[in-house]
Amino acid sequence: MTTFVVSLFLPYTVDFHDLPTPKRQLSPPVRPLTSSARKEPKIELPEKKASLFSVPTPPKTPAAADYAEFFSQLQPSAATHFPKPHDPRSLVRSDSHIPEWGGTLFFNQPRSQAVPAPPDTILEYAKAQERAKAVKTRPAGRSPNPSARHHSKSRDRSKDKGAWDSQWTVEPAVQGNGGLANAIRAAIDAGSIGDVNWVGLIGFPTDSLGDEIKDEIHERLESDLDSLTVFVSDTDLDGHYAHFCKTILWPVFNYQIPDHPKSKAYEDHSWVFYVHLNQAFADKVIKSYKRGDIIWVHDYHLLLVPAMIRKKLPDAQIGFFLHTAFPSSEVFRCLATRKELLEGMLGANLVAFQTREYAHHFLQTCSRLLTVEATEDGVQLEHHFVNVASFPIGIDPKGLSLAREDEEVMDWIKVMQERYHDKFLIVARDKLDNIRGVRQKLLAFELFLNKYPEWREKVVLIQVATSTTENSELAATVSEIVTRIESVHSTLAHQPLVFLMQDIPFSQYLALLSVADVLMVTSLREGMNLTCHEYVYCQDGKQSDKKHGPIILSEFTGSAAVFEGNELSINPWDYQKCAEAIKLALEMEPAEKDRRYNKIRDIVMHHTGAYWVANLTKELAKVHDEHFRNDTMSIPRLSAINLGERYKKSDKRLFLLDYEGTLASYGSVTNIVLSSPQRVIEALNDLISDDRNIVYVMSSRTIEELQLIFDRVPGLGLIAENGCFVREYGGPDEWIEFSDGEVTKKWKESVLGILKYYEERVEGSWIEERRCSLIFHYEKADEYDAANRQAGDCANHINDACESQRVRAIPTKDTVCVEPMDWDKSTAATHILNNLRQHGLPDFLMVAGNDRDDEILFRWANEIDESKTIPNVTTVSVGNRNTVAKATLTQGTTGLLSALGRLSKLG
Repeated sequence: MTTFVVSLFLPYTVDFHDLPTPKRQLSPPVRPLTSSARKEPKIELPEKKASLFSVPTPPKTPAAADYAEFFSQLQPSAATHFPKPHDPRSLVRSDSHIPEWGGTLFFNQPRSQAVPAPPDTILEYAKAQERAKAVKTRPAGRSPNPSARHHSKSRDRSKDKGAWDSQWTVEPAVQGNGGLANAIRAAIDAGSIGDVNWVGLIGFPTDSLGDEIKDEIHERLESDLDSLTVFVSDTDLDGHYAHFCKTILWPVFNYQIPDHPKSKAYEDHSWVFYVHLNQAFADKVIKSYKRGDIIWVHDYHLLLVPAMIRKKLPDAQIGFFLHTAFPSSEVFRCLATRKELLEGMLGANLVAFQTREYAHHFLQTCSRLLTVEATEDGVQLEHHFVNVASFPIGIDPKGLSLAREDEEVMDWIKVMQERYHDKFLIVARDKLDNIRGVRQKLLAFELFLNKYPEWREKVVLIQVATSTTENSELAATVSEIVTRIESVHSTLAHQPLVFLMQDIPFSQYLALLSVADVLMVTSLREGMNLTCHEYVYCQDGKQSDKKHGPIILSEFTGSAAVFEGNELSINPWDYQKCAEAIKLALEMEPAEKDRRYNKIRDIVMHHTGAYWVANLTKELAKVHDEHFRNDTMSIPRLSAINLGERYKKSDKRLFLLDYEGTLASYGSVTNIVLSSPQRVIEALNDLISDDRNIVYVMSSRTIEELQLIFDRVPGLGLIAENGCFVREYGGPDEWIEFSDGEVTKKWKESVLGILKYYEERVEGSWIEERRCSLIFHYEKADEYDAANRQAGDCANHINDACESQRVRAIPTKDTVCVEPMDWDKSTAATHILNNLRQHGLPDFLMVAGNDRDDEILFRWANEIDESKTIPNVTTVSVGNRNTVAKATLTQGTTGLLSALGRLSKLG
């Protein structure tokens, strides 16, 4: 059994030799991937006064000039970026903060041959479209020769492909999800996961490579590193990653709606590239899949892959994990392709998120936009159920411990301790974009220095802000804040802010976490910030006199949900509170630091990467087994012979039979009464004629309707409005009401106001009021698709507004049903069984149903069967949906009536 880990980029890439590209800073000499290459030589520190980082802020004061000598001018390279350069199987950075795809300077790799994307703005796009039309309408004699251009371009590319026919080595990838790679490796080492095959891109444009080189790379990675390389055109990858993912999906998933004029989200040209790439990944997995394999698809780049695989492999075990945040339905609905994306994710058996909040947002979005029933456990689709859960990812403590033991880390710790021996250090490492909150952090720090002048000479904020070319406006704004802080608060001897516009070597990163007094994270939205986890691990005091430093953490990160309030939680937009949090962290008593730290460390050491992989694997296996068992194709047909044997040897029998869809077809009350299945009436009367049989019919209909339908079956027990009312079997025509009339009246007043709001907006809709429930009908709406969307909004609105009143709105086909949470068919059945205990429990129980509201009764009966409270229990579904019933009847209502008729004749 193999586990496919499907992620956009493989954890491995390729470095070509003897072909330096322009403006490339070469890394130290590269050795091939061999077992002897695992031991790396120690990289010597600079001879002069050791420096920490690269490219400082332009000096404004003598103190800043001193930092310019202290900080390193070295360009980043593979030798500094990775703990073990050139070892593809080693620990990698949890968040590499690479500015853009194809922009790394670490390796010698081809440049993109992608076709230019449409212009950035709507105005420029319109002009380009006009020019394109003008070219098409030119006279034939004046038009350029496209075939000549194409021939020249092909000749150039052919020449370029030959240029890359050279020696190459496999290297650890800079691109990709480092946290995922570390977690999988840790799980393999721990033995919690078996054979693993990575599926992903190689991490650089490949149009320049010849087919022979691609085949060599594919074979080498597959044989040596169990990795399946997906090759797509540069245009597909550029349109997918740089445009659809980074311009549309990433901002929306992080609550940054791209609605400004410079956004390309107005034009859906990149959607087709997103589909193409997802299909390429699905095809690669399908081609290599064997029965019993496990498929895990990761992150927002591949949202369509689960459904694409499911289409070809209907029985496959598929999981999907979203590493980023998932927005609320109000934000997600802004996406033009929202339905396709949701349906793509729902192709998995299990959809998992970092936190319960993100899982809740997903459930709410599915309910609202797809008009499906969403429960706490997942989404009920027409014929199957998709489980939804949350599992926070973690770090690899073992790998991090080995990295910390490197001599270079220890050397940097000594250097930093000497340089900052009398200072309090606040450290941070973020990508400079609109999501990570660097601007908010600097403004809060500036306010802190202004508000608490006694700390100006004592504290230093070291902000590593990995640069990006995506937002020059933000970079300019941040530069202004940095300059202002320097000009106001720097002195001849002290600089309170060290702002570094370039990443730092991994050894320096670990050293910085070890000597820090405080870590500050001000992300405006983030899935899981593993820098926090790594900081906690490095704050154990084993390598530095600084230990147990507090964490100032944005409440909008997934980590804040995991740390259970032991961090100093902040709203990054509240600068006053952020400034106060900095002061509180710096002045915190050692005992309080220890208390908070020990609790967070316990969480970090428990929720490790290996634990995350093991839990996901276990949960996926569990839900896949449940789905298989509940699928109608897997459930055996009802055996009339076995049922008859159980019936004959029983002395007291209880029947709980659903009416509409089970005993009779769906229809209006009038039609049911007029056509009424005489056969149903006869079957019920035949069963009741045996004193040993107790028969109840269940329905969502009202008391009056059920009495009208079954007035010809005297003594029949009835359950009305899905369990809110019960008329006892064989007793008087008195009904027991389980709900409180005053409570029902109160919640109805609240819900009716909402339903009437939507009734006014959906032509042809109407509201049906029952004693304990309300139903919004739109089957005759003039515009059904629009009505369906409104129904999803309606259910979402009611569930948000009325949850405290213990009612829920459930979207079903053509209706939204609002009913109490505390009463259902199982509670009514429990009441019936408790009453029967006084005169002896039955030794035969048969439950028959066909719809979602019967599933809870099937579970109730299955629990009775497992506990052996009743020796002979039969649960049977006559529908074609997935079910927990232990048997099915493919003939539907006709088959059930025939089975009941045969039982009544057995006596």
